[in-house]
Amino acid sequence: MPVEGRTWAGTTLSDRKAARRRQLLEAGLDLLGSGGSSSVSVRAVCRQCKLTERYFYENFADRDELIIAVYENVVTEAHQALVDAVSTAPRERRARAEAAVTAFVELIIDDPRKGRVLLLAPFADPALSRRGVERIPMFAELVRDQLSDKVDEDDRAMTATALVGGLANLFTAYLGGTLQVSRERLIAHCVRLVLGVDALHS
Repeated sequence: MPVEGRTWAGTTLSDRKAARRRQLLEAGLDLLGSGGSSSVSVRAVCRQCKLTERYFYENFADRDELIIAVYENVVTEAHQALVDAVSTAPRERRARAEAAVTAFVELIIDDPRKGRVLLLAPFADPALSRRGVERIPMFAELVRDQLSDKVDEDDRAMTATALVGGLANLFTAYLGGTLQVSRERLIAHCVRLVLGVDALHS
């Protein structure tokens, strides 16, 4: 039997490796999302999840690779939350807008670490600065697909990109405490912004 398939205490080596990777990613999320970029180091991550550096390097080449993996996990989760919200909402535009905004706000507020990783970390950590820029089109495409198809495709793309940027700034201010409104008011305002873009194309 291959070494990775052998069991010890009821689990295989592959299972234990996967569990350690999850521990490291969770520690990275906690440190990056709570203490910011400067709080993340190989030693700090290992101390957080009570693993030796040997296990860290079994999974990641260095600290930057861990941070990128943490960021990409949050990006994937946020993107999927939006896709699921829109796909299961009624086809009426307001209902879809409310579902998408609510899903995103819940993600970044119910676990503020994820909001900080997604919205703040790319500005603070050089390892993520390019990644943050690269992921904007991914979210802009979701917004563009919800806009009227009766206007020029370039206009739809520009509107979607501008809207993503504006919403990101709102959420960043909310997470940072400089925008002090209720969750309900934040959602309602964002929905009005999403629905109001049609006026740009009228």
